[in-house]
Amino acid sequence: MAPDILAEITGMLVEIVGDEYLLAEEVTMKTTFNEDLALESIEFVALAELLHHRYGAEVDLMGFLAEKDMDAILAMSVGELVAHIGRITHTSLARAAAGPSPASAG
Repeated sequence: MAPDILAEITGMLVEIVGDEYLLAEEVTMKTTFNEDLALESIEFVALAELLHHRYGAEVDLMGFLAEKDMDAILAMSVGELVAHIGRITHTSLARAAAGPSPASAG
């Protein structure tokens, strides 16, 4: 699942910053958003919007960033975001496979 998510995020980043600045094969799990990609805050907003459209409201990039201090945000890697999305989507799939909860069956 992680390679698929990494590929999707890479595609989103290429869409946001333009492929002349970002070659798809250069983005790895260790690539940092700040130092390696030099993403601006407006580009994070664009990424958050694309993630929302692709994965739904549960993948809330701004909420994920809000849990971090400034140093952690500046050091954040693509791999951290991939892991976060993997956890969220795995939990969503597990809930969907389990069927409706007794509280919602009501």
